[in-house]
Amino acid sequence: MKRVKKATRSLSTENQDDIYMELNSHIFEAIQHKDKTNEIDSLLDILEKLGPPEEVLKPLVADKKLEQATKTFNPIHVFKALVLNITNGISYIIFLVLYLMLFGFVFLIIAKLINPSGVGLFYRDSSFVVLGVASDKDLEGLREILGFWFIPIMLFAIVLFYILITALLKLKKSLNRKLC
Repeated sequence: MKRVKKATRSLSTENQDDIYMELNSHIFEAIQHKDKTNEIDSLLDILEKLGPPEEVLKPLVADKKLEQATKTFNPIHVFKALVLNITNGISYIIFLVLYLMLFGFVFLIIAKLINPSGVGLFYRDSSFVVLGVASDKDLEGLREILGFWFIPIMLFAIVLFYILITALLKLKKSLNRKLC
């Protein structure tokens, strides 16, 4: 049971207790259906058939973590849930990449503070050329259109895209439940 607690430690206490109680219930019911009179042999046989808790509980922990992440919108929970679910399909890899792209916006904000004239939304001849960092030689003929509004707009974009991506993740999770 210590291994079960260790395998579920990244979850909320409520989810840990649910998994712990579910496993206890499963073991209890299996013991009730065993014909052996020796309970210890029955228990060892059941535990051996269940397999290592770290492996058996991995999909359940990943699902519970994803549920927790989509409820709280906590970035740490979201990242942990995606890492745990990375082996559950390409869609989780895509979501992970989308979240990592949000860090690009954070990088742009920091870069704008360090190099205000070389970072922004640039256009030339009525067409957009660069959203990001432009080198000094590329700046010829380019005009930055957001100016000091770049940072607030990037912050707004980070929040908006984070909420949208997390809502899509929540929708994907609910669609997966309906299909199962």
